[in-house]
Amino acid sequence: MYLTNHFSTAEQADILAFMESNSFATICGIGVDGFPVATHVPVMIDLRGNHFFLQAHIMRKQAHTIAFENNKNVLAVFHGPHSYVSAQHYEPQNTASTWNYSAVHATGIIHFLGDDALYIMLKSLTAKYEKDAASPSQFKHMTEEYIQSNMKAIVAFEIEVTQLQHVFKWSQNKPINIQKNIIQTLANGSTEEQLAAEEMKLRLNK
Repeated sequence: MYLTNHFSTAEQADILAFMESNSFATICGIGVDGFPVATHVPVMIDLRGNHFFLQAHIMRKQAHTIAFENNKNVLAVFHGPHSYVSAQHYEPQNTASTWNYSAVHATGIIHFLGDDALYIMLKSLTAKYEKDAASPSQFKHMTEEYIQSNMKAIVAFEIEVTQLQHVFKWSQNKPINIQKNIIQTLANGSTEEQLAAEEMKLRLNK
């Protein structure tokens, strides 16, 4: 991760809020053959005093599961909107273009959990993402037989986070008028560029 004074100064509360808003994380580890492995899962953040944990579940008997069982050092990557930014906005203009983005790297130790913890986690995950309380997809509407059957194929885990790094790079090192010009250009672009423009607006107004 490329860390600079301009883009890596957020408070922990802001970093955790970003992770909550972009909770579909990429969990990376090292396989038994020495090559990297990665998997993609929605995670929950559990704060315990001054420590925090990432909780999720994955399929059993997969390359990532085997890797995490053999090497418990993992990296969780969170990312949000991003966009190319042309140097035509800069003054002077004979400089390189760039890319604006937000990313958080959470390094930690993974621990696999038992079926009791998995059951509670499935219930919490469903409640978190199934926003409609009356939805037939709520955990309370699933039969116990169905839940237990699906639990056989997955395993719960939590990552004890030992290091947290972030880059929130949104042209903060440029004058306000240049930031506004970039926002205007991105707001008229693709869906991804429009999301990036909204992110810049939020940060510009703080």
